[in-house]
Amino acid sequence: MEMTMCFPLLLLICSLCTAQLQPESDNHIIPLGDQTEAERREPTNATDQQQGCKQDIHAVLREMSASLAEQRVEIRHLQRENEAQAAKLNELELQKTELEKQKTELELQKTESEKQKTELELQKTESEKQKTEVDKLKQELQAQTAELISIKARTDVTENQVEALKRDGEAQTAELISIKARTNVTENQVEALKRDGEAQTAELISIKARTNVTENQVEALKRDGEAQTAELISIKARTNVTENQVEALKRDGEVKQVAFSASLLASGSGYTGPFNTHTLLVFRHVVTNIGNAYNPNTGFFTAPVRGAYHFEFYIQGHGHASHPSAAVLVKNGEHIFIAYEHQPSHVGTTSNGVTLLLEVGDVVYMRLWVNARIHDSQNHPTTFSGHLLFTM
Repeated sequence: MEMTMCFPLLLLICSLCTAQLQPESDNHIIPLGDQTEAERREPTNATDQQQGCKQDIHAVLREMSASLAEQRVEIRHLQRENEAQAAKLNELELQKTELEKQKTELELQKTESEKQKTELELQKTESEKQKTEVDKLKQELQAQTAELISIKARTDVTENQVEALKRDGEAQTAELISIKARTNVTENQVEALKRDGEAQTAELISIKARTNVTENQVEALKRDGEAQTAELISIKARTNVTENQVEALKRDGEVKQVAFSASLLASGSGYTGPFNTHTLLVFRHVVTNIGNAYNPNTGFFTAPVRGAYHFEFYIQGHGHASHPSAAVLVKNGEHIFIAYEHQPSHVGTTSNGVTLLLEVGDVVYMRLWVNARIHDSQNHPTTFSGHLLFTM
């Protein structure tokens, strides 16, 4: 900066000196008669002019040096003022940055509260059972949302006061401490909401676990249905064979007497079950089988003629806390009557009977009830019997 100011001044001084010398040289006319005298005075005048010009230059240089010194002092003073202002501006920028940071934290807290509010609404849709508790949490969230809006409004006012805070640093510090205190209160409220949300999440997990158990039970029932479907297909195939046999009997014009009685185990004693689905029972110890309508290998009774048939079944079991003693009579895959008994200890028996109108080829058999356990021994307490009452 100093060189930039000195260079034009030097050019100005040189121009002035040249301008003084040029007019004097151009305007000095020597008469012809006085040439000798003029020639004698010329060296003296030139020397005087050079000395005067040098003195003027030195004076100007001294003035320029003094001016430059003053300008240096002023420049240093301006630099110090600029540095002070820059430091003050940096301090104000730091304060403004801190305010922006706190505003961002408040916005994040508000976003988190809104997110929790949405989660509570979803939980309300999933479980009507928690409706009362969710409504209460919703009211609390609304109150906290109003508080956050109030805090944001106060923060906006604080931002409008930034210019005033720049002029008054102490007031600005006090306001920042107040905002920080309110922020801490809001953080505590958000933590409480998080804990409430975690409790509700645990409850939803429990509900989901119970739902999964129900789904597993439905899957088991589906598998049972598939097994029963396969069994019906097998029954239908055997029924076709039986129908052919019945048709042969019709052609022969025979009407036979029909009666049978059988117990569960062919020999010895033991338990049957429990199983996780209904299971076919095959009564293998046959006492009576008039007409051979009962098959001890499959457990199926197949009606040889159209008529009224009467069936009876007796079930024995030993008491158990988790497993009942139960069996059901089935006609063509349809459950008709059940014999059911459940006691925690000692021997117990249950029985039932039914009269059915059967068409030629209808199939009747017994199934062990799901999760049930029955007993039979050499005394044959568990039996299945049936006979034709009359044809129709």
